[in-house]
Amino acid sequence: MFLLAAVSHAALSPQLVYWNSVLPNTPMPSAISDFNNPGRDTNVNVGHGGVNVNTGHKGKPWVVVTVPNRLSIVYAAAETQIHDDDPNVALFFLEKELRRDAKMNLYFTKTASGGAAFLTQKEADAIPFSSAKLPEILGHFSVKPGSAEAEAMKTTLQDCEEPAVRGERKYCATSLESMVEFSMSSLGTRDVAAVSTTVAKAVTPRQQYTVMEVKALAGDRLVACHPEAYPYAVFYCHATATSKAYRVRLVGTADGVVVEAVAVCHTDTSAWNPNHVAFKVLKVKPGSVPVCHFLPDDTVVWSRSGQGRAST
Repeated sequence: MFLLAAVSHAALSPQLVYWNSVLPNTPMPSAISDFNNPGRDTNVNVGHGGVNVNTGHKGKPWVVVTVPNRLSIVYAAAETQIHDDDPNVALFFLEKELRRDAKMNLYFTKTASGGAAFLTQKEADAIPFSSAKLPEILGHFSVKPGSAEAEAMKTTLQDCEEPAVRGERKYCATSLESMVEFSMSSLGTRDVAAVSTTVAKAVTPRQQYTVMEVKALAGDRLVACHPEAYPYAVFYCHATATSKAYRVRLVGTADGVVVEAVAVCHTDTSAWNPNHVAFKVLKVKPGSVPVCHFLPDDTVVWSRSGQGRAST
């Protein structure tokens, strides 16, 4: 697993100052604040010589309540990737199932930032971010070619360079500033809101949850940003007008844990791989009905600002 690095507390202030100046009335979701203050014992020292990364063994844990490896945006997962006894099978559901008092069997786990932290836009712009420059980038971060870290960086760069799927706009944000600006540009307004799933406990049992409240996010456009493995915080963002998002309050039957989850429903799946696991699980065909799933707590969903409307 790729080892990510953290920045010192002194380096956090530019991101926080930027957020408060651009989005003064918007609460910062934990999926972003975790990358502003990872709280790790590793350091990234930014100076005239660039960024010197000193990593520790602080890998990013895999999240069960997610679609593996950005399944929701790659759309190419074969049905063999998930077996019937895999807890991820329960993640996909139909939009009509998202209603108050509905019961869902889920397994939520609270994630950590893995030690990654945002660079400022100026710092990020000074470092190459391209597959063609991979040897230079590896040297910059003192990463050994062929190592697990190097392969993770290579994969991230390749993912970021793939063309967007039909009906979407994509961008890899290498700073908080670039994530915010991409989201505002894609949504057509600077009046935006950002949300992420929050889990009250670090570890919860696999259990049945009851839906207590469902609220649709405002607007018909969304931007979802997913963290990538890299020496500093990089988010793969994609904008679409063919998805809807909901804030869902869930309560666990076994331990009473409260989860404020974000669910996304893809309204046009006609371009997805017909062998996508969602179609196997839901027994539906591409493009026939919206396909929904919950997002992990390290993913940010941006929407136009406004009070979400309650759903029954």
